[in-house]
Amino acid sequence: MAPGTPEEPAWNKPNARVSAECGVNADVEKHLELGKKLLAAGQLADALSQFHAAVDGDPDNYIAYYRRATVFLAMGKSKAALPDLTKVIELKMDFTAARLQRGHLLLKQGKLDEAEDDFKKVLKSNPSENEEKEAQSQIVKSDEMQRLRSQALDAFESSDYTAAITFLDKILEVCVWDAELRELRAECFIKEGEPRKAISDLKAASKLKNDNTEAFYKISTLYYQLGDHELSLSEVRECLKLDQDHKRCFAHYKQVKKLNKLIESAEELIRDGRYTDATSKYESVMKTEPTVSEYTIRSKERICHCFSKDEKPVEAIRICSEVLQMEPDNVNALKDRAEAYLIEEMYDEAIQDYETAQEHNENDQQIREGLEKAQRLLKQSQKRDYYKILGVKRNAKKQEIIKAYRKLALQWHPDNFQNEEEKKKAEKKFIDIAAAKEVLSDPEMRKKFDDGEDPLDAESQQGGGGNPFHRSWNSWQGFNPFSSGGPFRFKFHFN
Repeated sequence: MAPGTPEEPAWNKPNARVSAECGVNADVEKHLELGKKLLAAGQLADALSQFHAAVDGDPDNYIAYYRRATVFLAMGKSKAALPDLTKVIELKMDFTAARLQRGHLLLKQGKLDEAEDDFKKVLKSNPSENEEKEAQSQIVKSDEMQRLRSQALDAFESSDYTAAITFLDKILEVCVWDAELRELRAECFIKEGEPRKAISDLKAASKLKNDNTEAFYKISTLYYQLGDHELSLSEVRECLKLDQDHKRCFAHYKQVKKLNKLIESAEELIRDGRYTDATSKYESVMKTEPTVSEYTIRSKERICHCFSKDEKPVEAIRICSEVLQMEPDNVNALKDRAEAYLIEEMYDEAIQDYETAQEHNENDQQIREGLEKAQRLLKQSQKRDYYKILGVKRNAKKQEIIKAYRKLALQWHPDNFQNEEEKKKAEKKFIDIAAAKEVLSDPEMRKKFDDGEDPLDAESQQGGGGNPFHRSWNSWQGFNPFSSGGPFRFKFHFN
C-alpha cells in the first residue's frame, strides 16, 4: 500500500458477506480489486480511475468511496477526500476508520467542534484498541486548540499582536488548513510591521478558501507598499479574475498598472541611454505615488544613476546623497555617487563610497574595479593631471579640450617672455600643455589616463621605456599649436 495510506480494517475487506451487503456486482468488484492492487503498487492515478468506475457502478458502495478517499489522501487532495469520507459515514454510520479519518481532516481545517464530534462518536462505535487511543488523543488535542484559539482572539482584541502570533503559531502547527486563522495571523504580522510574513499566510489562505478575493487584494496592497509593483499587479489581477466588478481591486489595479507602465518605460529609456527622459519618467513616478516612500526612494535611486551615467556629477551627488540619507547602505547609490565623485576629481570621497559599498557586497566586480580606479586616480592626481593643466572637467568634450589648449598654448608660448626665468617657467608650462593636449585628444591615450594610468609616464607603463614628453624646449621649435584645423595660422620666430 502507498506510504501514508490509512490502513483498511480487516472486517472491511471485500468478501462474500460485504458483496452481498453492498450489492456489488461483478464489474464493481473487479474495479475495486484492480484499484486496490494499483494503490498498493503506488500507481495512484490509475487506482483513482478504477475507484471512480466503482463509484459510478454502485453509488451506494461505501467501500468504493472509502478507497477513493484513501487515494485522494495519498495524492494530497484532502478537499476531495472529505466528501467521500462523509458519504461513507452516511452509508455506514459505525465505520470508525472513516470517521477517524474525517476527524483528522476537520481538525486540520480548524473545524474543532465538528472534529471533536467525530472523535467522540468513534468512542461510541465499538472501536479497536488503537482507534480508541487515537480518538482520545485527538479529543485532548482538539480541546487544547480550542483553548489556544480563545487566547489568540483575546490577545488580538487587546492589540497584543506578539502574544496573538505566539498562540496562532501553536494552533497552526495542528490546524494547518485553517484559512481564517492564517488571515488572523497575517493581520497580526501587518500590525507588527512584518508584511512579508503576512503575505506568506495570505497566499496560503487564498488557496485554502475558494474565491478569496480579499486575500488577493491584501497581498497586492502589501506588495505595493513594499515597492514590488510587478507582483502587486499580478496579485490584483487574480482578484479581478474571481470578481471583475470588485471595486477596491479594480481601483487598485488602475493605480498599479499606471505606475508599472511608468517604471517600465523609464527602465527602457535607461537601457537606451536616454537618461534625461528616464529622469523625467521617474519624477512622474514620484508624483503618481507620493504617499509610499518606497517609490520615492527607488525613483531617486534611479535618477541618481541617470545623472551619474549622463555625467552630471553635481546633480548625481545631490540626489545620491538624498537616497543615502534614507538608506545609508544602498549599494547602488554608493556606486553611482562614487562615479560622480570621480568626475568631480573628489577621489578620497569616491574611495570612501566604494569601500562602504564593498563592505555590503564584497563580490561585486564593478565595485572592486571602481575602487582600484579611484585609488589610481588619487595617486595620479598627486602627480601630473592633464585635465587640471588645461583647466577642463574630466567629462570635457574634445572640442573643449582643443579650445582650452589653444588658449593656453598662446598664453604660455615662451616667445612671449623676455626674462630668462620667466621663459624657462613658460617652456615647462608649454610642454605640459602640449602633453595634455596629446593625451586628452587621443581617445586611446585618454582612456588610459581616465583609468588612472599616465600614458606618458614611464613608471606607469609596463615594460619600461622612456617618457616621450621628457623633451627639451628645442624639440618644440617651430611647433604650431593652432595646426589642428582652426581658422587661424600663427608663425613664431625664434632666435
